[in-house]
Amino acid sequence: MAKPGRGVPLLLPYACPVTPADLSRTVLHAVHRAVDENALHAPVPACVRVERTRPGGSGDYACAVALQLAGDAGLPALEVARILRERVAAEPGIGRVEITGPGFLSFTLDAPGDRDRAVLDAVREQGSAYGHGGALRDEVLQFHHAREVRAAVTADTVRRLVISQGARVRISCEEAGEAEWSLLGVTVDAHGTPPVPLTPVRPVPAGATAGELLERLGADATRWGLLRPASHDRAPLGDELLVQGEANPLFRVRYAHARARALTRGAAALGFTSAPDAAVHEGSARPLLDLLADHPGVLLAAARHRAPDRVARHVEAVAHAFFDFHDSCPPLPSGDEKPSAAHRSRLALAEAAGTVLAGGLSLLGISAPAHL
Repeated sequence: MAKPGRGVPLLLPYACPVTPADLSRTVLHAVHRAVDENALHAPVPACVRVERTRPGGSGDYACAVALQLAGDAGLPALEVARILRERVAAEPGIGRVEITGPGFLSFTLDAPGDRDRAVLDAVREQGSAYGHGGALRDEVLQFHHAREVRAAVTADTVRRLVISQGARVRISCEEAGEAEWSLLGVTVDAHGTPPVPLTPVRPVPAGATAGELLERLGADATRWGLLRPASHDRAPLGDELLVQGEANPLFRVRYAHARARALTRGAAALGFTSAPDAAVHEGSARPLLDLLADHPGVLLAAARHRAPDRVARHVEAVAHAFFDFHDSCPPLPSGDEKPSAAHRSRLALAEAAGTVLAGGLSLLGISAPAHL
C-alpha cells in the first residue's frame, strides 16, 4: 500500500471495530489521514482513548480526541471534530458518528454485516464511478509539464483523478508534444507557459519517446510502466510489462478483472445471480472487503497528492486479495453442487472487486478487458 511522507500507512486493511481498542485504532487512522491530506495540521498522538458512552450519552462509544488536537491545530474543537467525523464515518463498522458537547465524537457501530453490505451495494449502484466524489469541487487547477512522455501521461492521469473528485482542471505543456501522445490518451489544453499560478508535474523522465514505448509495449503497458512507480522513482519499462503471468502486476490486475467477469457469465449459465448476505463474512473475504471500503479514500488521497501510483498499488492489492478469496471461497459451485446463498454472496463480492478494478484501471487510462 502507499506510504505517505510521514511514514504512516494512509489506508490499512483491518477488521470492523468491535472493541474500544479496535475503535481507538480506527480513530487514530482517521487522524493520520486528516494530517496526511493536509486537512489538519497537528502532531499525531501516539494513541487515542475511546470509552464506553456514559449513561444518558449518545452512541456506543465516545472520544475526546478533537479537544486534544484543537490547540496544536489552531482550530476550534468543533471544527477538528468535523474534519475527523467525515473520515471516521467512512470506515468499516461505523454506523453513525455524531459531534456532541464542545467537540466529543460519539460512535454508533454497525450491526455485523451492515457496513459490508453497504459497500457492496454502493459498488453495485455506482459502478466504475464508485469512489468518485465532490471533495475537490471548489478547486480550479492548472497543471503544467515539460515536453516529455512520462510527464504528459502523469499529468493526464492526475487530471482524471482530480476530476473524479469534482475539481476543474486545465493542462499546459511547455511546447507542442509528440503526435503519439494521443495514442496514449493524452490531451493538452495549451502550449507555452500561461500567466497564471501553475502546479508543475515533474516525474523522473522516462528516457524514451512515446513512439518508442508504444512500438515496444503498446499503450496499456506503457501507461502502467510510467504510472506504477512514484513520480520521484525511475520507471522500469522493460519487456517484463508484457509477461502474461502472475509475476507481472499489470497482467495480474487485468486477469483478476477478467476472472470476476467470467464468474458472472458462469453463474448466469448455471441460472443464478449475486446477492450479498451474512455469508460474505467468510474469513478470506475480510481483506478484500476492507480494500473495497478503502477505495474512495485511496482515490481522494491520490487526487490530493497528485499520485497515480497510489491507485496502481491499490488495484494490485485488490487483485491479490481477490485471488486469495476466490481460491479459498469459490463463487461457483463445483460438480453436482447446487448454487447456495453462500455462492450468491461470494459472487457479489467477486463482482464488486471486478468493478473496483475496472474503475481504478480506467482512471489510470488502462483498458480492463472482460476476456484475457
